[in-house]
Amino acid sequence: MQPVRPVGTPFERPLRLGVLISGGGSTLANFLEKIAAGQLPAEVALVVASRPDCGGLERAKSARLRCEVVQPRAFSGVSEFSQAVFALCRETRVDLVTLAGFLSLIEIPDDFRFRVMNIHPALIPAFCGKGLYGHKVHEAVLQRGAKVSGCTVHFADKQYDHGPIILQSCVPVQDDDTADALAVRVFAAECQAYPEAVRLYAQGRLEIYDRRVRITGMSNDE
Repeated sequence: MQPVRPVGTPFERPLRLGVLISGGGSTLANFLEKIAAGQLPAEVALVVASRPDCGGLERAKSARLRCEVVQPRAFSGVSEFSQAVFALCRETRVDLVTLAGFLSLIEIPDDFRFRVMNIHPALIPAFCGKGLYGHKVHEAVLQRGAKVSGCTVHFADKQYDHGPIILQSCVPVQDDDTADALAVRVFAAECQAYPEAVRLYAQGRLEIYDRRVRITGMSNDE
């Protein structure tokens, strides 16, 4: 059995986030709303988009954030692509990288181990892995006849939807659900779970034991 491994220490300043996007940037917008409301002790230091036509780029530019486009096809492979992404993260002194609808596989370097989070719109290990993202996940949930779904925040590793799980949040699947209706319900859960995971990281309250994440210092109300 591996010993307990603390993940970081409490930050006495706002956590510097790198946000990686491939789409409309709804998770980025949620982070910015939580930061503005004083509910997330962080700042967005960098936004990296995998496509130049990402709707999230306009959101980022409107918020006057530093934005970079790094396209996988511009590189010879995943390794070179990943090196370019993390070079930007180092340059901007990012503390924690958050994958926010980022669809490209990346290789995480040693200095960013347990410093990269992802959120998946299902309860891992169900309905996850390569090719299962966005509405494809919700369609698979409905096709299987699952009674619950939800979201999972986890530390990313070098496989799709695979790293240690930090938080999960369940939502019911209604008998008359469509993929669109289920997506709305799951995203509402994501809007709470992802910022909460980032808060716990900023507070130095996450420990990893084998593949299990422990949340330390929990009160009876949590």
